Amino acid sequence: MPALQEQTCLQSIDQLTEDIFRLTLTAPQIARKAKPGQFVMVKTTAGFDPLLRRPFSIHDRPDKETIVLLFKAIGKGTMLLGAIQAGQAVDLVGPMGNNFHYNGNKRYCLIGGGMGIAPLLFLARQLQEYENVPPSILLGAQTAEELHPLIGDFNVLGCNPQVSTDDGSLGHCGYVSELLPPLLTEVDEVCVCGPTPLMAKVAQLCAVAAIPCQSSLETHMACGLGACLGCTVHGHDATYLHVCKHGPVFDATQIQWVR
Repeated sequence: MPALQEQTCLQSIDQLTEDIFRLTLTAPQIARKAKPGQFVMVKTTAGFDPLLRRPFSIHDRPDKETIVLLFKAIGKGTMLLGAIQAGQAVDLVGPMGNNFHYNGNKRYCLIGGGMGIAPLLFLARQLQEYENVPPSILLGAQTAEELHPLIGDFNVLGCNPQVSTDDGSLGHCGYVSELLPPLLTEVDEVCVCGPTPLMAKVAQLCAVAAIPCQSSLETHMACGLGACLGCTVHGHDATYLHVCKHGPVFDATQIQWVR
């Protein structure tokens, strides 16, 4: 399905931490088509600096008129985006890429690390509506400050996330992947998004347990259309895959995690 260019209106901007922001946008054309795991390309300024759009996973779709984006301000484009005001127009292209696949006959575990948590709220909402059974949720971040503002959204859906932080300031002290092994006998499929080492470890654990795993990859992306080749990753069969065109969601067995 072709992506749309839409002039959206910013309903609200929430600063969750010093550098993490949440945008709620009126975007009816994109919202009606969006599926969990897809992304949008955002024009971060009305001018031409920065020239390139920035890719953001669709964090949530609370209704068929609205989408929510979650991001960390780490460069000029995202810093500009974090400074916009409610009521301003935001130019989006989307929804782009493929999506997580799910059905009502499986028990799912969703695993998110850092900003990789972003696409999982939309997925959790859809699973809750589709199955009426909340998935298992594992969330990890470096610190409690980064993680705590995101937990409540999952609680509202009836999910009770297990959490971990690298410094032990909230939940388990260590990597979020360390919370997965006890659940492998209780779930039928895993969906993960986050840093590559996290996804590689989760893919390994799922392979040993013979449980399907879907991985949503995060890469640098310039065009979102497969033309610039900036989001290339190595496939398991010595091929090259483009995250924007072939993903961002992959069966974990498609990816060459260790080179």
